Amino acid sequence: MSENKTLFINGKEVEFTDEINILEVMRKNGFNVPTFCYRPDLKPFGACRMCVVEIEGRGIQTSCTMPPEIGLKIQTNTERTRRIRKTVLELLLANHDRECTSCEKSGSCELQKYAEEYGIREIRYAKKKEFLPIDDSNPSIVRDPNKCILCGACVRACEEFQGHAVLGFANRGSKTVVQPMAGKCLNEVDCVYCGQCQAVCPTGALTIKSDIEKVWKQITDKNKKVVVQIAPAVRVAIGEMFNLQPGENTIGLINTALREIGFDLVFDTNFSADLTIMEEGTEFIERLQKDENLPMFTSCCPAWVRYLENAHPDMLGHLSTCKSPQSMLSPVLKEVLPLRLPEYTKENLVVVSIMPCTAKKSEAVRSELSKDGIQDTDYVLTTKELGRMIKEAGIDFARLTPSKGDSPFGEYTGAGTIFGASGGVAEAAVRTAYELITQKPLHDCNIRELRGVHNRCRDVEIDINGKKVVVRVVSTLKEAEKSIMEIKKGEAKFQLLEVMACPGGCVNGGGQPRSCDSSLIKEKRAKGLYKEDESLALRKSHENPEIQKLYQEFLGKPGSHKAHELLHTNYKNRLKGSYKDFE
Repeated sequence: MSENKTLFINGKEVEFTDEINILEVMRKNGFNVPTFCYRPDLKPFGACRMCVVEIEGRGIQTSCTMPPEIGLKIQTNTERTRRIRKTVLELLLANHDRECTSCEKSGSCELQKYAEEYGIREIRYAKKKEFLPIDDSNPSIVRDPNKCILCGACVRACEEFQGHAVLGFANRGSKTVVQPMAGKCLNEVDCVYCGQCQAVCPTGALTIKSDIEKVWKQITDKNKKVVVQIAPAVRVAIGEMFNLQPGENTIGLINTALREIGFDLVFDTNFSADLTIMEEGTEFIERLQKDENLPMFTSCCPAWVRYLENAHPDMLGHLSTCKSPQSMLSPVLKEVLPLRLPEYTKENLVVVSIMPCTAKKSEAVRSELSKDGIQDTDYVLTTKELGRMIKEAGIDFARLTPSKGDSPFGEYTGAGTIFGASGGVAEAAVRTAYELITQKPLHDCNIRELRGVHNRCRDVEIDINGKKVVVRVVSTLKEAEKSIMEIKKGEAKFQLLEVMACPGGCVNGGGQPRSCDSSLIKEKRAKGLYKEDESLALRKSHENPEIQKLYQEFLGKPGSHKAHELLHTNYKNRLKGSYKDFE
């Protein structure tokens, strides 16, 4: 045996280093075993028993919970392991609503996949006869308990990422279910709709609430003008649905696909990310100079905003009053397009946004983000929904000819692009705040200390004209809660807090295509955004000429009355009551 740490898999000697379990060692060396409950970003659970292996001298073991040891002799496909897996699959299918063809996860369901791989054609156990009601009470997520396999991934994601217990196990034995507290609907508890639960769900038990048919109806209505905006994180993820590499920037292909689908105008949410920085940067500078309501919290993540409203309404004064980029661009489109294009009216204009985020659906229907009873953003589609529309339209995505977005709201800087990664909002804000305060150019735009999709909390000290400003970046609400406790104890040393609810930021949002086999996907997506940032001639939001023109012709200046009317909002104390804020 070599001096390196090795073990044996199916007779082959392989090395291991710092892998936390045998399953990771096997995957690293090309040996695949099935699993439902294991997710690289979550703690091992060992609930589903699908990843069992046979180890010499130790018998049957779950590979996701057993750490690697030197000299272990592991067999992945013995008669016993195959029999166990087939039995598990049969039991799960017997208790499962098997209407696969009409299931939202059909084609991407792991239960469906493994049933096919293991040749399950007959099920020896009695089929479940009683079905529980489906919960589609909220705008973002549908919960179908009849398709749950009790793997517990959603429960762990909620607790480990967000520090919540929105979902949990109830009852015992054959009556066991995963549900919100006391069997309530998701709109009756303090769910923030981040979508991480459905992202880790291997079946159709938790899915995105689809708006595809509603959008098709608008597109095919000849009396409507349907425009669309695309968030930064979408461009580096949707290609995965068409066999492209994670992180490959497909914005040109997306623009073309959207036009072929039938959208009248295609805009980029990066534009309003630049607009957000103008407003948020101005707001931060004012607070910094007055030493008021510090630290200031970013307000781009709707799950984070909802969390504050639900759990810490006493901290809402720290939250920036700026709307998110989605909710800035939509009212601008509805106000400005009818002025510039006579065929677009407030009556016939429909605004659709493509987002990596399920919480954006709940944001769009907030009463604060509407005018005269009409939503600013009419419909929100996730990245996965757009991918489905492209396939439904028969478009060969990878073979499209790239095209640009429509002007003026398709122009953006690198600062707008990096909004999609954890640390990107803070970095974009610092780039602009530095130059506005010092009146000097920031020669190196790369503030790499603020970047990183794996480190969920980091503090960076920035010197702005001799004043030390500490910026904190966190992803996941569990980390955000720690920062809130620091503030309440008077221990916080940071002046700006960026929070994204999804681990790694929007690149890992609940509406993105998912690969549960690799935790590196979000890193590749983030690199794709930073690559585009460095390729652009303009990398600071205040340098965007179309942003400057919008202020000159329409908004006046950052923080003006008109800007506040369209681009800012206020939030509510939802600590008491039922949390039903979408009438």
